[in-house]
Amino acid sequence: MRKRDIKTGISIIFFIAVVCTVVIFLLAFRKQKNSGSEEQKATAAISAEDWSDRLTNELSDAPGLDRMDREIERFIGRWNIKGLSLAVTRNDSLLYAKGYGMADVEEGRRMTPQNIMRLASASKLVTAIAIMRLVEDGKLTLGSKVFGLDGILNDTIYTNAIKDRRLFDITVDHLLQHKGGFGLGAGDPMFNTKDIIAARHLPGPPTNEELTEIVLGRKIAFTPGQGFRYSNFGYMLLSLIIERVTGKEYWDYVTEEVLHPAGCYQFRPATNYYADRNENEVHYYGPDNDPVEEYNGSGRMVERVYGGSNVNGLVGAGGWCASASNLARLVAATDKYPHVGNIISNASIDSLTAYAKDDKVSRGWSEIDEHGKWRRTGTLSSTHTLIERFPNGECWVMITNSGVWTGHNFSRDMTKLISNLRSRYNNSFPRRDLWELP
Repeated sequence: MRKRDIKTGISIIFFIAVVCTVVIFLLAFRKQKNSGSEEQKATAAISAEDWSDRLTNELSDAPGLDRMDREIERFIGRWNIKGLSLAVTRNDSLLYAKGYGMADVEEGRRMTPQNIMRLASASKLVTAIAIMRLVEDGKLTLGSKVFGLDGILNDTIYTNAIKDRRLFDITVDHLLQHKGGFGLGAGDPMFNTKDIIAARHLPGPPTNEELTEIVLGRKIAFTPGQGFRYSNFGYMLLSLIIERVTGKEYWDYVTEEVLHPAGCYQFRPATNYYADRNENEVHYYGPDNDPVEEYNGSGRMVERVYGGSNVNGLVGAGGWCASASNLARLVAATDKYPHVGNIISNASIDSLTAYAKDDKVSRGWSEIDEHGKWRRTGTLSSTHTLIERFPNGECWVMITNSGVWTGHNFSRDMTKLISNLRSRYNNSFPRRDLWELP
């Protein structure tokens, strides 16, 4: 073999060795980097997940706030409710989280910040945020048609059921704004299940898909977009839309793509019965002790708050449970303030919080006033929820485990209570962030 050939061969071998070494090094570095990244993600997830479990009533004890405690306790006594949870944030920092009264009288459990409760219609805010995520991801638009061949829910079971042709004009945005045209002439279809069972001679409660088919056979109350009628049914339809465009169950998509990215780890689907309650969920107490007929047509007499209606079946219209601090966290993740990263764009937040003087355009929220205050309420026979987010960056969230008959009066009194507490004790809150506990 010639010297030249030997030198060439050695050079090739050396070159290959160098290339292999570089490749091995790069792969190892990438693996280490990814491993570190995954480790950081896992650590961040654990850290975010742990904040809920670390909250105690004692953490919110502070000089000057004992009088606030007594005011809240007087409010509880005046309305004869069993328990209440309060969370207060400012500029995306959790300043205060505390439970008052009893979470479960029978078991002797006092209310704490870790207790979760039914959110009732405050669940609609969660659903509206999920819809905006899907808009940003290009899965749908606010103008997307809901029914018909070009609609999202284009199954023949729906299309063939439609008698009123105006139903084909309903858009996603109409449902968000309660402008879909659905009236309550035959009652609220989300709450009169046993009447539907009797009228249709059904063997049991209809699924939400079957319920939709039934409602689509009726005439709507007004042309979509030309009126306003609060509609639980419309938000149930939004839940079906989320399932259709994502290919996931509503609960799973919202948990994975909305709640967990927001750092909210204590949201759970509501259950209908005490025996099926979630971990840390409270005992609910109704406005009376009169038994009612079970929602599923069984003929059994049950507590109004446990089996009187299909709370889980409300899905995105009223089917979530959460703690007050977790609900406040979701607001912090959708308010444009930077401390808690926002999970939707500023444009989406503007859409959800748009104010129009002569038109109820709130999407997800109950009310947006001209000063920039956002308000969301939720009422069931078992619970009341109030979120008030103020233009100065404060947010107050209050949830009860008891219902009262005069729901609107109670909500107004909750609003008055928050107003009084803000004026008297705002400067007494410690300057800290309970979301960032060590």
